[in-house]
Amino acid sequence: MTKAELRKIYLTRQKSLLFDERIEKSRAISSQFFQTFDLSKIKFLHCFLPIKKFGEIDTGFIFERLWRDFPHVETVVPQVDFQSLEINSLIYQRETELTENIWNIDEPLHDESVETAKIDIILVPLLCFDASGLRVGYGKGFYDRFLKDCREDCLKIGLSYFAPVEKITDANELDVKLDFCVSPSEVFELEEQQSK
Repeated sequence: MTKAELRKIYLTRQKSLLFDERIEKSRAISSQFFQTFDLSKIKFLHCFLPIKKFGEIDTGFIFERLWRDFPHVETVVPQVDFQSLEINSLIYQRETELTENIWNIDEPLHDESVETAKIDIILVPLLCFDASGLRVGYGKGFYDRFLKDCREDCLKIGLSYFAPVEKITDANELDVKLDFCVSPSEVFELEEQQSK
């Protein structure tokens, strides 16, 4: 199926999850992430803050555990520049004050950023993904541009409520593939990563 077809289906599926289902699945995704990945040498981890109106995964469970159990990991979140269509990574800590941007996405009030080249892991938002590592987002291309600028050894990990779809049929040269994707029930090692 094409990205547009899948986007319509999975945005509806995501938004139709009940609040309790979202919380349960978000907590399970957090648990799978920490069981699978070694964070002992990670210095900078980038993770999105959920868009509430789209019913996105609640990444608060991941942030809280990072702050509690992995104090050596510096956490950063995206700030979207709507002029350049690029993502900046801003420092995010428990005490960071947030404000909503024009898309109703929370962003830090400060402007203390981290260079993209310093980031070791990126937890990527998506609506669905396939076994090759392709993802369907919201169609604006912010994360594809951002991921292209990351170090080659930076781990790109999607977070998904759902299992992979069979195939995303309209991939193009701008798409950046994920290395892994974490669902509530398992972590998928994607084809690109397997061939490295």
